[in-house]
Amino acid sequence: MKLFGHIKSASGLALVALVTVSSGFLQPTPASAKTAAAQPAILTAAAVAVPDRYSADTAERIFNEGGNAVDAAVAIAFTLAVTYPEAGNIGGGGFMTLYVDGKPYFLDYRERAPLAATKNMYLDDKGEVVPGMSLVGYRAVGVPGTVDGMWQAQRRFGKLKWKQVLAPAIHYAQDGFEVSEKLQARRDAAAKSFAGKTNFDTYFGNLKQGVNFTQPDLAAVLERIAQQGAKDFYTGKTADLIAASMRGHGLITKADLAQYKAAWREPVQAEWRGYRVITAPPPSSGGIGLVQLLKMKADLAPDFKGVSLNSPQYVHLLAEIEKRVFADRAQYLGDPDFYNVPVAQLIDDAYVARRAGEVNPNAPSDTTSVQAGLGTSMPEKAETTHFSVVDKWGNAVSNTYTLNGPFGAGVVVDRAGIVLNDEMDDFSAKPGAANMFGVVGSDANAIEPKKRPLSSMTPTILTRDGKVALVIGTPGGSRIFTSIFQVINNLYDYEMPLPDALAAMRFHHQLLPANTIFWEPYKPIDGELAKQIEAKGYTLSGQGFNGDIQVIRIDGDKPEPAADPRGRGVARVVK
Repeated sequence: MKLFGHIKSASGLALVALVTVSSGFLQPTPASAKTAAAQPAILTAAAVAVPDRYSADTAERIFNEGGNAVDAAVAIAFTLAVTYPEAGNIGGGGFMTLYVDGKPYFLDYRERAPLAATKNMYLDDKGEVVPGMSLVGYRAVGVPGTVDGMWQAQRRFGKLKWKQVLAPAIHYAQDGFEVSEKLQARRDAAAKSFAGKTNFDTYFGNLKQGVNFTQPDLAAVLERIAQQGAKDFYTGKTADLIAASMRGHGLITKADLAQYKAAWREPVQAEWRGYRVITAPPPSSGGIGLVQLLKMKADLAPDFKGVSLNSPQYVHLLAEIEKRVFADRAQYLGDPDFYNVPVAQLIDDAYVARRAGEVNPNAPSDTTSVQAGLGTSMPEKAETTHFSVVDKWGNAVSNTYTLNGPFGAGVVVDRAGIVLNDEMDDFSAKPGAANMFGVVGSDANAIEPKKRPLSSMTPTILTRDGKVALVIGTPGGSRIFTSIFQVINNLYDYEMPLPDALAAMRFHHQLLPANTIFWEPYKPIDGELAKQIEAKGYTLSGQGFNGDIQVIRIDGDKPEPAADPRGRGVARVVK
């Protein structure tokens, strides 16, 4: 069953919500029916915005071999599993938003809870959450989805042979890559939390700046996947290695792996300022959150009139909007295969207008008064990574995938070199208890076997007149959709050049802790600005990370990619 809603607000923001509520799995199209190679080019070049230079080189190689955006995206994902191991992965999962031959698609390859998972598995005998149990070690791991997701996407829409898209990743695993300063810094920080608890240092103890780092065990896994496809990972030798590594320590078995399937879902879509926003449906909270933010801001246009970007009043108004979005997120959002997510109601014109009407333009609303708006009768650390891709035929991929924390659970599959996620922390271990990002959830996101945890990942594509205009996404846990929202505001409301829109200060509020504005070290809130925000009744709190956005904007027939200056990303045009 699907929910379809089409609504238009007084502010002119029309919305289309197409969200699978109870879905089966669509089967990938056979290779014989792939996108035709004879398609005429409509852009002057292909372009990518990716997390590192190795994945940029991979994309360029794939485009030069005649691949399309999906081929490049899949090749990038496997390469990052080697060269960006703190977040790139085959031991995690994620979401892919696609625009292919003028049509939108969404692929959910989010991890699932193992068959042996239970609602109270992270609680002690007093019913309290055991600190760290859902974050570090084997019991924190969800069933990985990345390999099946990449397999399904490439089989359905790719032009090249499967082996071609795996070749760059195999090269970097076999022959090595040079470790950057930032990668070593992330390894060093993660190693402290894993010390003595996992086998992390056995595989990554030599991950040091300037070293040519090789991963022969991972190379062997990638070779098998190149030969056998996803079945090696889910039912073959690699599945055997994962199950053996888990035995006696974690919950994942061969049955868990064999039963995993990525799901094709209908994306959430919204008409906004002449653009169609194509974004993530549940089990992501990000797409609904982004649409709510865009619409609420449009409803509050009189309050934003004359308000300068990142001024104290701008910060306050966005915080007021975000309070209400996060209240709804906590109460209503979860895996649509288990829970009837009220998507149409959450983005309904009258509902969002009512929520906007609750905003106090002069002072912070009392946090205890900001409740989920539909009533109570209805039943990510930032080590995610994102990349954006467009090809010369006008196809686009926005992909966000994750291990959750840096290097996931700190567990590496013995004799396989696969870093495993700690995605079980994204469930609500206990209703009302905060996860690693400080966000809370309800029974809609409680742990159940085969269930996918709620996510904030928001891979997004904007189109205009049927053509791609913007491809955007970011890591950042609960900061993901608020970061994307701010960059879109910078681009379209404040008409900033793309590099400036990315570099501008970002901040975050998420209902709890009460009246707290999180600022980033890249562009800190300090000095007179800090004093004025505090005078409004807010507490300022530093955070280590507020996104690493990779974005491509298309002006006419020319793509303009940009990588966030906060990270080590690379933007590249490929002619």
